[in-house]
Amino acid sequence: MPRVSEEHLERRRQQILDAAQTCFARKGLHTTTMQDVFAESGLSAGAVYRYFKSKDDIIAALTTEATVDLRAALSEAVYSDPLPTPPELVRAITETVVRLSGPGGPVRLIPQAWALALTDPNIADYVRTSIGGIRRLWVDYAERMRDIGWLPPDADTEAVAKAFIGLLPGFILQFLILGDTDPESFTRGVEQLLPAYRGLPLAEPSPN
Repeated sequence: MPRVSEEHLERRRQQILDAAQTCFARKGLHTTTMQDVFAESGLSAGAVYRYFKSKDDIIAALTTEATVDLRAALSEAVYSDPLPTPPELVRAITETVVRLSGPGGPVRLIPQAWALALTDPNIADYVRTSIGGIRRLWVDYAERMRDIGWLPPDADTEAVAKAFIGLLPGFILQFLILGDTDPESFTRGVEQLLPAYRGLPLAEPSPN
């Protein structure tokens, strides 16, 4: 018998994830069952369990996928030249959030995963890894800010990163739940909090 191609296996895996995402968007992470995923995907229990041992595994895979584009957008901004100001970077990230937040969009799963991580150690591991990866990018951004003189030479870049990362969940929750926050208004708020970055030229690099 011919071996099943890697492409076929990946299509089947994605079919399961797409079905699960539809179910989670419709019913939420807590109330969706594996039976729902079987029905939505049109696959047997055995076929689904071949790829994912449990609902937690599916949630972990979708949570990871949901942050890929956010991390990519953040990474592109953090390592771009010239370095974007904090308002410019925030605008880029929040616009990505909006793009990925349509009906059934992956960003809509992220707050649900955060909540589940508080009581489910398995999900907590994946969420912790995801948040840690994003925070490392903010650390790199803070270090670049320091190196070009936007922060003092002795700036605590870890602390700066912890403050910056708080902006992302704040925007996500307000955009999804309150519905009265958008990239323009959110960026305007950051600009007013950090007026020193309004179009100022880059400072000379700090001496080593």
